[in-house]
Amino acid sequence: MRLKDLLTQRFSAAMIASGIPEDCSPMLALSGKPQFGDYQANGAMGAAKRMKENPRELATQIIGKLNLEGIADKLEIAGPGFINVTFSNEFLASELVAAAADSRLGVRNAPAKLKVVVDYSAPNVAKEMHVGHLRSTVIGDALVRMLEFVGHSVVRENHIGDWGTPFGMLIEHLIDLGETEAANELSVGDLDSFYRQARAKFDSNDEFKERARARVVLLQSGDDETLRMWKLLVGESTRYFDKVYRTLGVLLTADDLMGESAYNPLLAQVVDRLRASGLIELSDGAEVVFPEGFLNRENDPLPLIIRKTDGGYNYATSDLACVIDRVERIGANVVLYVVGSPQAQHLEMVAVVSRKAGWVPESTELTHVAFGNVLGADRKILKSRSGEVVKLDALLTESVERAADAVKEKNAELPAAQQAEVARQIGIGAVKYADLSTDRIKDYVFDWERMLAFEGNTSPYLQYAHARICSIFRRTGVDRAAVRGITPTLGHSAERALTVRLLQFDTAVWDTLDKYSPHRLCTYLYELASEFSSFYEHCPILRADSEEQKMSRLALCDFTARVMERGLALLGIESPEQM
Repeated sequence: MRLKDLLTQRFSAAMIASGIPEDCSPMLALSGKPQFGDYQANGAMGAAKRMKENPRELATQIIGKLNLEGIADKLEIAGPGFINVTFSNEFLASELVAAAADSRLGVRNAPAKLKVVVDYSAPNVAKEMHVGHLRSTVIGDALVRMLEFVGHSVVRENHIGDWGTPFGMLIEHLIDLGETEAANELSVGDLDSFYRQARAKFDSNDEFKERARARVVLLQSGDDETLRMWKLLVGESTRYFDKVYRTLGVLLTADDLMGESAYNPLLAQVVDRLRASGLIELSDGAEVVFPEGFLNRENDPLPLIIRKTDGGYNYATSDLACVIDRVERIGANVVLYVVGSPQAQHLEMVAVVSRKAGWVPESTELTHVAFGNVLGADRKILKSRSGEVVKLDALLTESVERAADAVKEKNAELPAAQQAEVARQIGIGAVKYADLSTDRIKDYVFDWERMLAFEGNTSPYLQYAHARICSIFRRTGVDRAAVRGITPTLGHSAERALTVRLLQFDTAVWDTLDKYSPHRLCTYLYELASEFSSFYEHCPILRADSEEQKMSRLALCDFTARVMERGLALLGIESPEQM
């Protein structure tokens, strides 16, 4: 059980026993300073205001009913009614031993196993992945890893754009080039060039435009030859996506692809079911739904377009089909859309219509996990020197190259092959952590120097903390497994502070999942690394006063490394043993 939950349970019971209404929260929070204990309960003040009583007197009553025997050795009332709690060293040490013996390092499983669908990454066929795809991919991947870790059944869905009008021009361009030349061009990864050539012909050549439009009709009607060429385009793009995902080190594979094409058979059903529910209306010749509460700039009802005036389906129709498939076929309890903030209104409208139509039970969660943009130094969308949006594979390559220079400078004696592997781990980790450590809602400025620094809240700093601990064990010659049953002695304040932080790993994971915000886990890992640095500075290990003290401190080192490694792994980041 996490420390915060334990205290919440005990304080809630004491507050009820003191005559405080059950819906009053204890308001447990970590203390900001050691002199205020380990945790602070602020609930007495809110309850006192509601009950029109003196908060300090109410806090005194709560303490009188509070059972923290064997847990806390100090309780005190501070200020207008704060209750400061200081854990006993014996309790902390015993909790650490229990967590060290647990393969999950003290992190609780979810109380109920849920089916969770995570919609993330979502590149377009025949287009290269750019830096704009980075956030969706790494945020989604981190959430998948954490959801699986706590015991949920997770379905990864990469909702790629592989259908619609653009494929008419792409297939016709393929025909013009010849399949062999087109395949060669696509196989080298220059998807953007292929797309731009097709678009230029579509915009400037009326004959090509007519061919492209006719090809769309053939595609949508299921023409065998057209479908064969469409599959060629999708196949080349899929190979490119797989390469980028492998480099980035995310869990997505070709098996997770769920293109727009997969939902094509459901589109007519969406219209029929909406009409049967009485939700379909005609507006300027189009079939639409007007979800309640959505207005345009003129304060007129805002429509969700289901079928356009030409009879074609809209992307909203595809998104509604996704909802049906995920709820009815997959049986999802939770659907997470890891999609940029500009899509907020659209996704909200889709959710409202889905529930109004009766497709989504109230118990099923549909959540938009929104995120901001990656910016350059000019605080505009990150661009290359040529003014184009930065390609994701180029960004990753450059990061590894920059990391290689840093590794060579920091540890030149490492064998070349090992230097290259460490550079890959640092370079990829740096890109992912720079993204994940920022509150996802916010934009962030991409800064090479900051993200690759070996100090501050960066991936290299955390990776180095792990590598340092591995180095300590190499120098002592002690097997790490041999120290895992040792109950540490917490004689120094730095030992105690490190232990308290280690026991907050469970809280960090669950707080992250509560808001689907990976930056919370990043913040915890940075605080843990900082706490370890202070411990390492103040508590000698190789020069400990006794063998017992040395082994006690090694036990703390081992558990720190395990939490650091597991925490970074939940973010999709590797932990080198040497740097």
